[in-house]
Order: sequence, then structure tokens, then C-alpha cells
Amino acid sequence: MTMEHKENRTRLEVPKEFNFNENLNYLSRTTNECLYEIQQHKVCKAIPLEHSSPIVEISANEDQSLNIVYLGNTVPRNPEEHRAVEHYVRDWFDLDTDLAPFYALAQNDPLLQHAVQSFSGLRIIGIPDLFEALSWGIIGQQINLAFAYTLKRRLVEHFGKPITCDGNTYWIYPTAHDIASLTVQDLQQLRMTERKCEYLIHTAQLIADKRLSKEMLLAAGDFKQAELMLTQIRGIGPWTANYVLMRCLRMPSAFPIDDVGLHNAIRHRLGSDRKPTKSELREMSEKWSGWEAYATFYLWRYLY
Repeated sequence: MTMEHKENRTRLEVPKEFNFNENLNYLSRTTNECLYEIQQHKVCKAIPLEHSSPIVEISANEDQSLNIVYLGNTVPRNPEEHRAVEHYVRDWFDLDTDLAPFYALAQNDPLLQHAVQSFSGLRIIGIPDLFEALSWGIIGQQINLAFAYTLKRRLVEHFGKPITCDGNTYWIYPTAHDIASLTVQDLQQLRMTERKCEYLIHTAQLIADKRLSKEMLLAAGDFKQAELMLTQIRGIGPWTANYVLMRCLRMPSAFPIDDVGLHNAIRHRLGSDRKPTKSELREMSEKWSGWEAYATFYLWRYLY
């Protein structure tokens, strides 16, 4: 896959099994998102790099390749930063996963067949930063999605980094270092439970102290070992662990089997008056082996 540079813009090649509109539809599922904005079939976002935060506007060409336009005076200063932006966008849109085997599997699966036809080209939109992924998982525990987005916005606007460009404000998610030094009282002003505040601070401290990183999880050897490493952290249960393995670590076998949304999506697709039992879910998912994360993500899509 190639990338072409032209002053303040870059063209990024994409796989055949990619459709920008399908991914934009997924990104549009809430009006309360604070880390990017969508207008006129373009998504704008501040990209958190080590030494700068370029603001990009991403759109698609007719061949689905992506145009990355740098807004204002945020054009990267050197080739390394250009490559870092490319890497972030590829990771965000999951452009390095070959979906052909998943689509072949889904064609013969009664639950997935319609999903891959309806949402063809959809990717697992990622959360490249480990702390952001873990904290989003913690924030979303036992509350509805709308309130989770409200809490996320409060966290970002209180402790994140604002960047003004062309009269608009873009936000960078708070880093683990930003949250590690806070107290429970600092976070409780966001109207978050005391437990969640404790979990967020503890997780931030693990990452800030380099006791936890993406590299460590990826080096765990296999998916189950990475899951075990995460579930040993206070406040991280199997659901949160699998959510993070799915959206941040890009492990296709991740499977949040206890997810209520997944159960509701399956009930909807089967036209059933009840949610599937765990044993029924295990039986259904046997054919998804190695692609449980994508099967889940495509079934979730029915809920939006």
C-alpha cells in the first residue's frame, strides 16, 4: 500500500474490502463525540503524536483511497511525523487487516451473511491509544452509551488538550500521565462513580509507570495471555479486556461474549423473543473461530 505526499495533503491507498461511507456511518452513531467531527462526508480529527498534534481532514476518492488534508498550519515538520500520521490513520481504520477470509466465512453463516452484505467495507474502527481504549471501556461499564459519551466528553474537556485551528477547537484525549496524578475527588466532579475514578487512576498509573503497554500485551504470546494480563488489573473484567483487545490490540479472536448489545443484535437478527444463552452463543460462534471480533462488530452495527 502506498502513500503519496503533496504539500499539505496525502493520498493513502486502501484494501479492496474498504468502504469509507460505511465507516463514516459508524463514526456518525452519536452526536456527542468530542474527538472528531464529521461534515460533508469528511471527518476531522487532531492526531496525537509524540511532539505535535496535526489536524487532519479525511475524505475518500472514487476508488475509496483516502485523502488526508492537513488543516491550518499543522502540516508535519518531517517525514517521521508524516509516517506517524499514516500509521495512526491506518490503525484507526484497520486498513492492514485482510477481510477476505472473514467475508468468505460469513457467506455461509446465517447470522453474518446479511451483515457482511449490508455493511460491506466496514472495518473495526480502532482506538489506537491503550489508555484511551481502557478508560473508554471502564467509563462504559454498566451505563448506557449516551451517558458514556457524556462522561467521556467531561473527561476530555476537563483534562484533555484543546487545539484551536481555523476558529475550531479540536481535542486530544488526556494521556495516562495526565490522569495518573489526579485524586478520586478530581475525577468525581465529572459525576463518575468513586469506583470508576479509582479504576481510571490506577490504570493510568500502570501505563505512566511503564508497567503496562501495548507492546507488553502484543508480546504476551497469544490472545488468552493478553486477556489474562488485562483481567488481573482492578476494574478490568472480561468484557473490558476483550473490548480493548478488539479495538486497540487488533486481536481478531477477541470476543466480548457477555456484551448486551451483541445479545440484542442476535435476538433482532433471529427474530427471537429472548436473548441467546451463553451456551447458544458459544455454539453459534464456533464457526467464527479467529474472527470473533469482526463478527461481533458487524452484528453490533445493527444497533445503530
